[in-house]
Amino acid sequence: MLSRFAAQRLHNTLQHLLILGGMSLLLSVPAWLLAGGTGVVWAFGLVLLTLYLSGRVPARLVLANAGAGVLHRHHAPQLYRVMDLLYRRAGLSQPPWLFYVPSKDLNAFAVGDARDGGIAVTEGLLRRLSLRQLAGVLAHEVSHLRHGDTRVMSMAATMTRLTVWGAFLVQLALIAMLPMVMAGEIRLPWLELLAVGLAPTASTLLQLALSRNREFTADMEAAALTRDPEGLADALGVLEAHNGLWLTTLFGRRQLPGWLRFLQTHPATEERVGRLMALARRQGPRPPSSRPYRPREPLVEARPERRGHRYWLGRPDDRR
Repeated sequence: MLSRFAAQRLHNTLQHLLILGGMSLLLSVPAWLLAGGTGVVWAFGLVLLTLYLSGRVPARLVLANAGAGVLHRHHAPQLYRVMDLLYRRAGLSQPPWLFYVPSKDLNAFAVGDARDGGIAVTEGLLRRLSLRQLAGVLAHEVSHLRHGDTRVMSMAATMTRLTVWGAFLVQLALIAMLPMVMAGEIRLPWLELLAVGLAPTASTLLQLALSRNREFTADMEAAALTRDPEGLADALGVLEAHNGLWLTTLFGRRQLPGWLRFLQTHPATEERVGRLMALARRQGPRPPSSRPYRPREPLVEARPERRGHRYWLGRPDDRR
């Protein structure tokens, strides 16, 4: 099973590097047409600056927008026992932190990175998922923290925005040069201009592909951390059943049409579940639990108060 994880991780990493390489090439085209080599240097300098600054943005700014509150250990002891185990297996030295979002949506998201971050879970998720399913979801988010996926996607978004702005400036320059073009004083580089016209769309599609790639990687990491691929697969099935309702209303089906899937930030749920279940079959059946059956106990014994923007912005250390 470990060799399968390693092969899948290598495959996803190579895809990740190829996608970032393609986005870099697309960004270089308008930058080169605008200012030559200097423009390319400036463009990638802005990308690196954004990557540096994104790592300095406090996670509490994200939490302020979500209206989150801190789940302390006495609020959710079972979840913190799971988080302690996941952090230890992932090699994260920082203590885990959980945050509570009073929303009926079924959602969980990682904030920050491995140095200073945590995982936020919604009320809907806590009510609908079992502890085994939640362990898979939490492991998925721990993988995002471990690999700094927030920063990676921030860098990709910056590259796409710079590509769009660069293409727009090239178009403005072309409009300004139209009189000289019509007079025959200069010749337009049609091949380069065609590349500039397609670059924003191509960069956006690559950004979405990168997001899907990071989700696949996080699924594989979660299965390795929990050693229970089926738990995450079950959780994904519950999320799909709940969040897929809008598809029935919009398209008369629970799955997106195939021609729209490349516009998604997440891979198709059936594909994710299929990969996880294939891992579960290779792993073999789980040993039966020796713990006696008990009715499900509440995973959160007390809900924290909703925190407003002023609390998070003005008292950053109190969340600890």
